[in-house]
Amino acid sequence: MNRQNHEIILTLPADANFVDIVRLVLYGISTKWGFSYEDIEDMKVAVAEACNNAVLHAYKGREAGRMEVKFRNTGSGIQISVKDEGSSFDYEQKERLATSLHDKDLSEIRAGGLGIYMMQALMDEVQVNTDTGTEVVLTKFLQGNEEMA
Repeated sequence: MNRQNHEIILTLPADANFVDIVRLVLYGISTKWGFSYEDIEDMKVAVAEACNNAVLHAYKGREAGRMEVKFRNTGSGIQISVKDEGSSFDYEQKERLATSLHDKDLSEIRAGGLGIYMMQALMDEVQVNTDTGTEVVLTKFLQGNEEMA
């Protein structure tokens, strides 16, 4: 059965206690859709980082809100969106920081801003939309020529 464009949506409190639920759902979905163990582990780290950004930064200084996590089978891979309605950030600045890390020694790197770099290293595509709140869209392509079940 072709499951291209199937979508699963979770709406959760932007609370660290719920990030494990997102990771578990990702594991179940990506296993069913044919991803390797290594790809699943990479995706779990990247998605947890995106969720943690929503938890730690989106609703800073005000009551915590919600985050919406979408998992979509694209036919050639999986697209995972983590969206919040909190404060946005300057993505271009963070992306410049991430690309400037390639030639630096570990002792030169400060904490903060490494999440984008890590997501880019672990995923095939990373997009960030900051129009209303922040939405991080992570894409991982399925390796091989087999159709996702």
